[in-house]
Amino acid sequence: MKLGDGVEQAIHVTGFLAALPGGAVMSAAALAEFHGVSTSYLLKHLQALSGAGVLETVPGPQGGYRLARAPERISLLDIVLAVEGPEPAFRCKEIRQRGPGAQTVSAALLRNPCQINAAMLRAEQAWRAELRRVTIADIQGEVAAMDDGTIAARGCAFIEQHGRGLNRKDER
Repeated sequence: MKLGDGVEQAIHVTGFLAALPGGAVMSAAALAEFHGVSTSYLLKHLQALSGAGVLETVPGPQGGYRLARAPERISLLDIVLAVEGPEPAFRCKEIRQRGPGAQTVSAALLRNPCQINAAMLRAEQAWRAELRRVTIADIQGEVAAMDDGTIAARGCAFIEQHGRGLNRKDER
């Protein structure tokens, strides 16, 4: 299975926004700059995350994005589904019913679900269960546990420079 680049970007951005102080927002351009990605491509995923209730959009010249709910309530599955959609990765096309001689197979045998489809759906359920289990707060905790201070310092410096709504005199 291959997920689009947008999933990685969306997870990183959501994790970054989880570090914002209460009430603060970050513009799409700043988020794209911090992660070294295209603003226009990232905007598409920010809109999807907003539409799914993961992020909140604050309009206006000092607007931007922030989490719509606590990091403990945002799972990796929430983000994947927002970006990739709810469709299963494997979609059975029932090719067992095509080709030469397919019509000679008993219809009773074909009423049962395709065993390949059933196996793929079980794998997808396990994959989704794991993504549902891991939250943005879990990821933050894992990063904090291994950080020597440089990751946090980089993020804090960027937030201080580009964050909006931080109650400072030189509001950008």
